[in-house]
Amino acid sequence: MPIVFCSLGIYLPCSHSLKEKRDVLRKTMDRLRSRFNFSISEIDHQDVWQRARVGAVSIGSDPKVLERVSTQFIRESERILGSDLVRYDIEFIECD
Repeated sequence: MPIVFCSLGIYLPCSHSLKEKRDVLRKTMDRLRSRFNFSISEIDHQDVWQRARVGAVSIGSDPKVLERVSTQFIRESERILGSDLVRYDIEFIECD
């Protein structure tokens, strides 16, 4: 059973409070959830105003489908966040 883990490194230079940061993250994660079958959560830098790390995970039966969907997920993240997305990683895990 293949699993894909996508990590998004986000820098929000215009954020001046945790409330502003979380508002941007909530809207971004809601938009991504509505389009893709991923479980999404903020996984690092919870107490920092201008940085965030978001993790997204999906499980499927076909690795090729997961690869295609994860690429689309990253493209959509780039479209939503623009230059605020400073890094992304995609990791595939095979579990029995």
